[in-house]
Amino acid sequence: MNANSASRKLLSLICLIGGAVMLVVSLVMDFSGSGTSYRGALLVIGLVALLVGLYLFPTLKYHRRIIYIIFLVPLLFTFVVTVIIPLCLGIFYSFTDWTGIQYTQFVGFGNYISMFQDPQFIWSILMTFVFVVVNMILVNLIAFLLALLCTNGIKGDGFFRAAYFLPNLIGGIVLGYIWQFVFNNVLINLTKTSLLVQTKSAMLAIVVVYIWQYAGYIMLIYITGLTQVPKDVLEAAQIDGANATQTLFQVKIPMIASTFTICTFLTLTSAFKQFDVNLALTGGTGSAMFMGKYLTSGTQMLALNIYNTAVSKNNYALGQAKAVLFFIILACVSLIQVRVSNSREVEL
Repeated sequence: MNANSASRKLLSLICLIGGAVMLVVSLVMDFSGSGTSYRGALLVIGLVALLVGLYLFPTLKYHRRIIYIIFLVPLLFTFVVTVIIPLCLGIFYSFTDWTGIQYTQFVGFGNYISMFQDPQFIWSILMTFVFVVVNMILVNLIAFLLALLCTNGIKGDGFFRAAYFLPNLIGGIVLGYIWQFVFNNVLINLTKTSLLVQTKSAMLAIVVVYIWQYAGYIMLIYITGLTQVPKDVLEAAQIDGANATQTLFQVKIPMIASTFTICTFLTLTSAFKQFDVNLALTGGTGSAMFMGKYLTSGTQMLALNIYNTAVSKNNYALGQAKAVLFFIILACVSLIQVRVSNSREVEL
């Protein structure tokens, strides 16, 4: 047993040391620009060797914890590489004159000062907040009503659930172009002019398309919540003489308060990040007077403004600064919304 443990410990140490050496060598190659053909393979082999070394390390006290860490490493590595590192780099680049490839100097808060001096950017923020508030109310209201309809035992409720959810399966770009054709060629016979011509009506059109796309998805979450309300509680309410309206507001809604929290959070974050429908349906066009200046992108919301700044205008540093502010706004609003919803949930 001791010989077994000693050999296992030796093999573990060899894997740990070998893996660490391979990781260091691959990183040195990366910074020096040499060994480009096999440094990636060396990095992967080194990481695998480290994991094998940790797994083989003979310790009874922490072995199970080590196993848990090994299983978490791929997920944590992916999260760090795709989220944490890009976020930190983005914050760093927002203080430079980054061109998308390289930077030559630090500009401090110059990008942040420039974006707050841009009336179009301020207008995009205001339009985004208006869009978010309107859609949080309308999407959740319509989705909840559809959920009530589909849980009342009507014939063909499965068909209605699928039909209401179907628009969510269509990509936002395709959906935008489809509705652009509807507004410009079908509904124009009724309205005499396209809704996409003027800024106010174009924003209304974006709201309509967003609700049509997203309400079915939120409806399914409400259906899940409503179907989990215990039947004995509903029967007890009926025996006590509660009618359908009283049962809804005094029994069902309080018991699915957590569902409302989830749905409002999903609607909030999705509406804030609205990009594809905005791009395909209007492209951000529309006239507006704001801060004494004439704007030609009246329907441009925040995500599209960031995209146009970075890609269309080739100003990646300024676009990155706007993206950092967008992240801060979204994080703060989401935390406030969750906090308020949770306190309201406790009250119910």
